[in-house]
Amino acid sequence: MNMPFYVAPEQVMKDRADYARKGIARGRALVAVRYVDGIAIVAENSSETLRKVSEIYDRIAFAGVGRYNEFDQLRVAGVRAADLKGFQYSRDDVDARSLANQYAQILGQIFTHEMKPMEVEILVAEVGLEPDGDQMFHILYDGTVVDQRNHATLGGDAVPISGRIAESFDEALDAGAAVRAGAAALGGPDRTLTATDLEVALLARGNGRRCFNRLTDERVAALLVDASPS
Repeated sequence: MNMPFYVAPEQVMKDRADYARKGIARGRALVAVRYVDGIAIVAENSSETLRKVSEIYDRIAFAGVGRYNEFDQLRVAGVRAADLKGFQYSRDDVDARSLANQYAQILGQIFTHEMKPMEVEILVAEVGLEPDGDQMFHILYDGTVVDQRNHATLGGDAVPISGRIAESFDEALDAGAAVRAGAAALGGPDRTLTATDLEVALLARGNGRRCFNRLTDERVAALLVDASPS
């Protein structure tokens, strides 16, 4: 009788993590930057139809990198969970922290028990009524949750991009400066990204109940060249 093939659990987890990281690294990165009136999310994405950044609920945004069909499934699940909680209880009870925890459980369960992990990293961001209430949660392919305060970087080349955004971050950034900082960090020293290369959305405190605002190419182009406060 043949003995069953044995692989150490540590090796299985390592192989799954390597597989997920390689898939994510092939995708283009995105950054989220906190500014005076909210949070700017800037993604390198030239597609006019496939979105990396979306609204989840009134004050909450979702962003993903990696395999599109996988993070879009997570986005849809988040929208449904938020709508259900807001309907059953109160709209004020829907928050980024609880959504991030749900996403972490889903990704962790898949990473541990399924043959193939999800090749995704996702961001759940919430703009508070005051700056101290802003929240950003970076959820990794294995369900690890990282609480980010001022900026977050997802996707390929995350380390150098994160370093560049950290150098340019300032508590007094306005929306335009935050978008320019994000675009410069994504492009690096060798590339200059234009509006058609980017997908940009703002979570702005002054937008009423629904704070999410996806910017048009024309608006992004104006922000990229305008160094004055917007």
